[in-house]
Amino acid sequence: MQTISQLSEIIEGELGKINYPKTPEKLYRPIEYVMDLGGKRMRPILLLMAHQLFDKNIEKAISPALGIEVFHNFTLLHDDIMDNAPIRRGQQTVHEKWDNNVAILSGDTMLVQAYKLLTDVDKSILKEVLAVFNKAATEVCEGQQWDMDFETEKQVSIADYLKMIEYKTAVLLAASLQVGAICGKASEHEQKHLYEFGKNMGIAFQLKDDLLDTFGNPDEFGKQVGGDIMANKKTYLYLKALEVADKVQKEFLQTYFSSNENMDEKVSAVKSIFTDLEIPALTTALMKQYHQSAMQHLDAIDSENKAPLITFSEKLMDRIS
Repeated sequence: MQTISQLSEIIEGELGKINYPKTPEKLYRPIEYVMDLGGKRMRPILLLMAHQLFDKNIEKAISPALGIEVFHNFTLLHDDIMDNAPIRRGQQTVHEKWDNNVAILSGDTMLVQAYKLLTDVDKSILKEVLAVFNKAATEVCEGQQWDMDFETEKQVSIADYLKMIEYKTAVLLAASLQVGAICGKASEHEQKHLYEFGKNMGIAFQLKDDLLDTFGNPDEFGKQVGGDIMANKKTYLYLKALEVADKVQKEFLQTYFSSNENMDEKVSAVKSIFTDLEIPALTTALMKQYHQSAMQHLDAIDSENKAPLITFSEKLMDRIS
């Protein structure tokens, strides 16, 4: 059974073997660029970990794992355009380094490549794999649309927000695990529990990402800290703050989140209100609830090969403790 670090090395090695055409250079060079930016490779690693719960020979799961990673990076490339994000993983985003048109077309090509890799599975499970992936891919798009809608909607509930991050972030983690389980010939019962494990871990992970966006170290986070506040994003931190704030704090928050001026002052002031209201601790507490739910689903799976998934969950807890 392979460890997380071993699976990571396998994924990086296999991604490095993908040969992109040299021309048109502005179509394929941005794909190489974004894939070379690295990242945690969580989704393909989770897919392989799920597979080896039921079958230690992970060879037949590598291609769909690569497909999931290419698709994930495609979504980031297009998300960065929509968010007008200048930095991704500490480097210029594709639309900043080239332009929006190049980023859109390169992203479209990545989506095609993702399907090519995903369909390289045994024909007996092809329909099932595509059904899981297509559902997740559609929900990712729905989540992104809700995310953009929330920027202009005056009333967004915490439940609305949690549903949005479930779709935008968590379902692809969950689908990765389910696809790995399908490739490993797992039962529907086992697939369901793995999906729910991934969904709950994914929500916890996104809540942590939101927390780091405001309170993280920019050198370690790899993105512009305070970006969500600058963009007036109604994250859990903001929505929870509105829920627990007094009248004066609530008015200040709403005023800041309706302005696009004096960004440094705005970020500093909002962070101060979040700190006074103990929002980091409240966010961490919710993340731990989702983690506990995830572990209950993992416990329901009868396998002797769960150690890497347990380690993965513990690493996430290290991020949120």
